[in-house]
Amino acid sequence: MRPRSSIITLLTDFGVADYFVPAVKGVIVSINPAARIIDLTHDIPPQDVTAGAFTLGACYREFPEGTIHVAVVDPGVGSARRPIIIETADYSFIGPDNGLFSFIHQFERDVRVHSLTNEEYFRHPVCATFHGRDIFAPVAAHHSLGVPDAEFGERVIDPVSFDIPQPKHDAERGTIEATILYVDRFGNLITGFTERELQLNDGEKPAAEMILGGRRITQFGSHFAAVAQRGDLFAYPGSAGYWEIALWCGSAAEHLGARSGDRVILEIK
Repeated sequence: MRPRSSIITLLTDFGVADYFVPAVKGVIVSINPAARIIDLTHDIPPQDVTAGAFTLGACYREFPEGTIHVAVVDPGVGSARRPIIIETADYSFIGPDNGLFSFIHQFERDVRVHSLTNEEYFRHPVCATFHGRDIFAPVAAHHSLGVPDAEFGERVIDPVSFDIPQPKHDAERGTIEATILYVDRFGNLITGFTERELQLNDGEKPAAEMILGGRRITQFGSHFAAVAQRGDLFAYPGSAGYWEIALWCGSAAEHLGARSGDRVILEIK
């Protein structure tokens, strides 16, 4: 069994104005005072499971081996949806079984999932609207103290995972179609294209164009200042491993009226 870390991360759509986040943290440190809690973000748009899944997938591997990631974007709280714990070779994930861990299922090969049904490890009474505090937080704390995943409940063989759109090649037309996976707070549009579809070699302009919402993006750069003209759209390889479309000193999302799920075309010249 791999060593467990005392690091527990939190990703939620709770915001920071209410008592929700401190309540979750209070439960964790009441069980394990040595736990080190790190906030990934609490600004996921309310009930936006897809945004939560992308954000978690973009940063979970930056943490040390043994880190426990608690993610709660849970519009189905209190319903028949399962609370789960996921074990991979290096990390644990705890939260609702609603697709929030879809990128984990895509990126990780050695994945084991258990339901959370052993009420011995819950906070009581369990509120039907706050499983983050009453189920996920105490399970994370007990897990950080060494309780194995199998102790929390039965094995799950059919976890919920939505299909993450993959680029589609059209060899006849010389195009590749992808979707906008995420829009960040700057209005940058994170596409599904990776270096497999398009590479930026030694700063040379690729022989390609991106098409989104009827607009052609013809400028490519390795960083923002490479296209330092206000109002210019350009594409660059982003830090999450995907190509992004940006507007220098502006919001590409607002400029194009684009949003997550929109189609984007890569036209190879």
